[in-house]
Amino acid sequence: MSEYQYYEFQAVDRPLGEADRQALQALSSRARVTARSFTNHYNYGDFRGDPLELMERWFDLHLYLTNWGTRRLMIRVPGRFLDIARFEVFVRKVEWVEIRESGESVIIDIHYRTEEPGHSGWEEGEGWLDALGPLRADVLGGDPRLFYLLWLTAAEAGDLDDDEEEPLPGVGPLSGALETFADFFHVAPDLVQASAERPADGVGGDLPADAVHGVIAAIPEAEKTALLQRLVDGDPHVAAEIRGRVREAVASAAGEAPARRRTVADLRSRAAAIRKEREVEAAERREAERRRRAEEEEEEARRVRLGVLVARGMASVWREVETEVERRNAAGYERWACCATSRCWRRRTGRRRSSRSAFDRFAIGMNARDSSSSGWRG
Repeated sequence: MSEYQYYEFQAVDRPLGEADRQALQALSSRARVTARSFTNHYNYGDFRGDPLELMERWFDLHLYLTNWGTRRLMIRVPGRFLDIARFEVFVRKVEWVEIRESGESVIIDIHYRTEEPGHSGWEEGEGWLDALGPLRADVLGGDPRLFYLLWLTAAEAGDLDDDEEEPLPGVGPLSGALETFADFFHVAPDLVQASAERPADGVGGDLPADAVHGVIAAIPEAEKTALLQRLVDGDPHVAAEIRGRVREAVASAAGEAPARRRTVADLRSRAAAIRKEREVEAAERREAERRRRAEEEEEEARRVRLGVLVARGMASVWREVETEVERRNAAGYERWACCATSRCWRRRTGRRRSSRSAFDRFAIGMNARDSSSSGWRG
């Protein structure tokens, strides 16, 4: 059986020059190299390059995916945008995450492997990095929720004490990139949902417009001029710097009345309740589907019975029905109903009046029987 390895790198802040592309193409002649990316997959053999070295030299994002359960995501950001000491607290118990300095940059290296059933297998790599890419802009803008999800994996694994508090008041509302991250690294969906029931103060969703205006208005004129000059010169980080300031301002305002942090035990308990609710809903859906199919099967059986009656000839069948009705046999009623609703019977026999009379006699007999016994009731 062949294997599958998928490599993708993206250059976000600056495009690759011609010499850069030639150097990368030399590492893999089959790779697709553009001014912004390097992509290749292997069914046999291995990539000759070192992904970490490529990140340090050329790229800002990297994704690696295999069919035996290994998944890797690397994000490179300028060091001034990431306080390593602050975020290492989030991931201190997550062995498969490393935050390392590389010159003026910081690389977040998330390298995960699982052999659990259902978490490995053949899965194409295309599209994942495009969906995860916005996480880099979130980190540049001061959004720590990526690190919260990593902390959550330690809670899931039982590596944290029950009384340890979450590092943020919550993680909601989840962006599409965060949802993709939880899916890609198999973070327990019930824990993710529990954590997202409360917002992360000042970091979730869109930035408040009044906070943005307030922060911009407070920037000294000389600094505003410098920021605009950098923007004109093509600096891709100006917007991230302003977003970071706004988030700090919002978080500072919210700090006056901080929300109570939930403990690991709280989150696990809520996740268990969510899982139970989901199981109940799934059971109800299955039961509703079972009833629907039973009704369809019953209706189909009725149509088949009516078709058999028509095929046998309504005149002979009606004689049998009248005999059953005269005997006050309950089975005769159902057959009478089939016959009475058949246009074929009405057209071919014209016995509508006699059929009605037979039914009347049958119904009177059944009523008399009901009044004197506990037998079948029509």
